[in-house]
Amino acid sequence: MRLLVHNALLIPVADAARDWFPGWLLVDDDGRIAAIEAGEPDPALLAGGVEVLDAGGAIVAPGFVSAHSHLFTSGMRGISAGSTLYPWVLSMVEVMDKCSPDDVYWSVLHGSLDFLANGVTSAYNFTHSRVTWRYNPETASPELGRVAPVEFVTRQFDGAADAGLRVVNAIRLDDEAGPEDEMLGVFGDMVAESALRTPADQHLGASVMGAVQWASAPRSAELEVEVMRRHGITNQAHFVETAQGIETQREKFAWYRDAGAFGPDFLFGHFVHPTDEMVDVAASTGCGVVWQATSNGRLGSGFMDAVRLRDAGLRIGLGLDDQSCTDISDPWGNMRMGLYTTRALNTDASVLMPADVLRMHTLAAAEVLGVADRIGSLEVGKYADFVVVDHRSPDTGPVWDVLATYVLACGLRNLKQVYSGGVLVHDGGRSTSPLAMQAPGELRARITEAAARWGVTLPLAAWEAGE
Repeated sequence: MRLLVHNALLIPVADAARDWFPGWLLVDDDGRIAAIEAGEPDPALLAGGVEVLDAGGAIVAPGFVSAHSHLFTSGMRGISAGSTLYPWVLSMVEVMDKCSPDDVYWSVLHGSLDFLANGVTSAYNFTHSRVTWRYNPETASPELGRVAPVEFVTRQFDGAADAGLRVVNAIRLDDEAGPEDEMLGVFGDMVAESALRTPADQHLGASVMGAVQWASAPRSAELEVEVMRRHGITNQAHFVETAQGIETQREKFAWYRDAGAFGPDFLFGHFVHPTDEMVDVAASTGCGVVWQATSNGRLGSGFMDAVRLRDAGLRIGLGLDDQSCTDISDPWGNMRMGLYTTRALNTDASVLMPADVLRMHTLAAAEVLGVADRIGSLEVGKYADFVVVDHRSPDTGPVWDVLATYVLACGLRNLKQVYSGGVLVHDGGRSTSPLAMQAPGELRARITEAAARWGVTLPLAAWEAGE
């Protein structure tokens, strides 16, 4: 056995278990949970030569799952601080247009380490397309820019893999960037590379980065469905995310519907401004929704009414989205943002509870991604991905409600340790990755240079360079 954790206040987020209980868990050599029980373990286990973690009464809960992330943005926090979605995207695209494959490697590596540092052990990661699409606000449609080598995408796979993050790699089809057969072949190659470049226990699968809202013709939806079926993968599409260009976005819903895209393997990212018909169709076909509460607020996108969608029968997971628009990768802040805005929108404090948003950022996020057999809760057979959170340091006072204390009163300041597969990956504010010391310097230098090639001088660049 790899690790024994005891004297823990366990929050398993498992449907068949109690909400919380004092107990212990055992991790096997494959990094999976071999046992989880209330009380104290058999003394023979404590004396059996296994590594022992005495949690000292701290909370032990599942590592967070971000069901919608763009890890290449880790070097662009604070960018376009007053912009809505499309101008903000344009700023990021301009920076990425000036980046090399190795630049985006370090960006994703830095973003992945940042997720792990903040208790996020698994992520659905939208890789940046090798094609640069520039948004034209007059036509509410994209314009083709640079086509980078395939390594621009595959090096992003490497960044998440080298950081130790569990990941679903989402890949854009880029069907409008060249001949269909060529683009389908490149996409298939990248699906294969996703698995080859990522250790098997970290690889949660590949997926289609649904891009029909940017497409010029229904054929894009048909091709996305084709690669979903051909490769047996899911699709997550950014859809009706912002009020800008909303009619154009809504019109393209029919493209996916007519192509036969909808079903349990199809997810709507954001889904902030759907019509009643769209909600009914999505629910009746078994689609899921991924909610980015913090970024929707940062970009002024609007409120996703989680209660409306939940009551319609839609499955909902939470995601942290871009590190450039959820500038702190804080899952507690994300849960609270969603909880509070939903209660305010409905003028009812009981419509969404701490247990609901905690499940959305762990088990429900894993469920919508189709990987709940491996992650999302503390259960026998799943990976031992967990956080150690001490609600007494800094002290949050008497505990009236365990889940409310964890979701509402705890946060990054209470996060003490992060484990992935029973291995310590972050301890007391320090990463255990051998690349953690190098990543910040590489990111600063590379993104500063990319910004300069765009014609932007970052305000602290000279000072940080010692000039």
